[in-house]
Amino acid sequence: MDHAPSNPDHMANAALGQGVGYGIVLGLGGAFALGMILVTYILRRYNREVQTSEMFNTAGRTVKSGLVASAVVSSWTWAATLLQSTGVCYRYGVSGPFWYASGATVQILLFATLAIELKRRAPNAHTYLEIIKARYGTFAHIVFLVFGLATNILVSLMLIVGGSATVNALTGMHTIAAIYLLPVGVVAYTLVGGLKATILTDWAHTFILLIILIVFALTAYASHDVLGSPSAVYDLLVQAAARHPVEGNKNGSYLTMQSREGAIFFVINIVGNFGTVFLDNGYYNKAIAASPVHALPGYLLGGLSWFAIPWLTATTMGLTALAMENTPWFPTYPNRMADADVSAGLVLPYAAVALLGKGGAIGTLLIVFMAVTSATSSQLIAVSTICTYDLYRTYFNPAASGRRLIYMSHAVVVGYGVFIATFSVGLWYAGISMGYLYLLMGVIISAAVLPATLALIWAGQNKWAASLSPILGLACALVAWLVTAKKECGRLDVACTGSNNPMLAGNVAALLSPVVLVAIFTLIFGIDKYDWKSMMDIRRGDDNELADGAGLDLEEVHGVRSETHANQEEELKNLQRASKISKTATIIMTLAFLILWPMPMYGTGYIFSKPFFTGWVTVGIIWISCSFIGVGLFPVFESRKTLAKTVKSIYLDITGKSHPKTIQAQVLEEQQTPGDATPTEKSIAKQVVEPE
Repeated sequence: MDHAPSNPDHMANAALGQGVGYGIVLGLGGAFALGMILVTYILRRYNREVQTSEMFNTAGRTVKSGLVASAVVSSWTWAATLLQSTGVCYRYGVSGPFWYASGATVQILLFATLAIELKRRAPNAHTYLEIIKARYGTFAHIVFLVFGLATNILVSLMLIVGGSATVNALTGMHTIAAIYLLPVGVVAYTLVGGLKATILTDWAHTFILLIILIVFALTAYASHDVLGSPSAVYDLLVQAAARHPVEGNKNGSYLTMQSREGAIFFVINIVGNFGTVFLDNGYYNKAIAASPVHALPGYLLGGLSWFAIPWLTATTMGLTALAMENTPWFPTYPNRMADADVSAGLVLPYAAVALLGKGGAIGTLLIVFMAVTSATSSQLIAVSTICTYDLYRTYFNPAASGRRLIYMSHAVVVGYGVFIATFSVGLWYAGISMGYLYLLMGVIISAAVLPATLALIWAGQNKWAASLSPILGLACALVAWLVTAKKECGRLDVACTGSNNPMLAGNVAALLSPVVLVAIFTLIFGIDKYDWKSMMDIRRGDDNELADGAGLDLEEVHGVRSETHANQEEELKNLQRASKISKTATIIMTLAFLILWPMPMYGTGYIFSKPFFTGWVTVGIIWISCSFIGVGLFPVFESRKTLAKTVKSIYLDITGKSHPKTIQAQVLEEQQTPGDATPTEKSIAKQVVEPE
């Protein structure tokens, strides 16, 4: 087996050379960019899609459930999903992966309800901030604009900081070079294809990532010469607990759900992730891009599929690190990993090198690259739509044409890429790690979660409750965080403010203080009686200039079938039915993930037996295999007709038997389902394929 040589000094002799690092970061990034240029050309030539401002920012609002699910999985699979979850497994044992996965899955499931409400209340919105502006006016809009951009910035920083640390550890590539080069390919393909490019590359990234994770799991639990079975891993974990028992765990074991520090992380994780889902415009982008009938199944399938990724990845790689760190194949042998390395997210790459040598290093580099780039593209589009529609069109140029909106979107994508890389360099010099940012995000942003949610689901929230609760909630959170840190440590440095108890205090204060504040402002200023009409008045981008330039009918360019009153009534009924289903389904699944499954094991302090641990791992492998089917294979099956038609058109075109006129009309009957609708030429209601 090709094991890497042991090296305690951060892989000074890295498992891979710098050339491999530059090759993957630049080469793979460039390949995806060129691939999306080709896909965009194919969509334009054979599917008659045109890059209007609406298509760039909303993907025509016609994406099907399979691609929505894969986009959700990809957007939620940050570097932290793989690196941080593995780190908490290394620290707390089997409880860490479950607390991470369940504490971040429920937000996606609950967001499904919000996605349906968004489609019902504001069908033409581009961002959730437009909804805030339509309902509450300018002051509230600016408040949520700050919180929304802060969310995107924090998430982007975590992605780049965590990803660059891993690239550096595995290849020796300089961290600053990795920080600046990781976003290059992402910016390129996002510029070319907009949200549609992001969603398509999300699927490709998710497909590759799941295959590599399944290989890691099967290697550790089925074929490795040191591990090779759940039974062998179990025995090594028992030995590891004897050498260094976990403080706060039942009997110091790594094989129990009863973990004091793990439970604290669980609360911090839940709170922080509410902010990064409910305030991240990227998730609203996915909801907006989905055709109305596909939003609910897309988010439910995405949430359930995502759960297996951090759960099984961390259960495999975190436990592999614990089991193998006492062997010569582990990079830090004979020492344990330093806490700073764990916080930097290096448990996963170290475990992969111990497990598969250079093959493990390449696999880790690929999955981290996929996670960082796909989630970063989502952040680029999220910030682009906010700056284009909520800043530029709202306050600077309300009459902006579609061409001008696309220009602004492109400028923001490039500018934000440079800004976030430069900011990441500053954090690197300051010694701020991905783990620190992950714990901090809830303190900074979660005070806006409840007011933002109520804006879509409760007609009674008045504008002062919506506007002031996030500001005062943030103040409460910062006070709770810093006062607790000062009281515990007597100082306010990175180590103390980043410890669990201060972060717990700040996160809980951020999420729960608005419960009191909204109630107080409702009592003072009264219950609002909002009629939801102003949200319906949000308008789409004016793409007449682009449409006329290409000889297109604007209604068809939007990718939506002609909206009659009957269509709107039918769609509203479907969304109302989906709203009821989503509320019931998400409540049941949330209770299952947070209470029914973990709490009996936590309360009883059950320490896993060998058969139980074997079953635990087996369920994880089955679950991630189902995830691969759900978000890897199902999107291909769902789009099989479009794919077959496109491949046939390409074949006929290449062989010279016939070729489609570029930007021509498409049969209107082919747009009967919203998921199939794409921008088409006006004037002729017939697809023309000319014989040579």
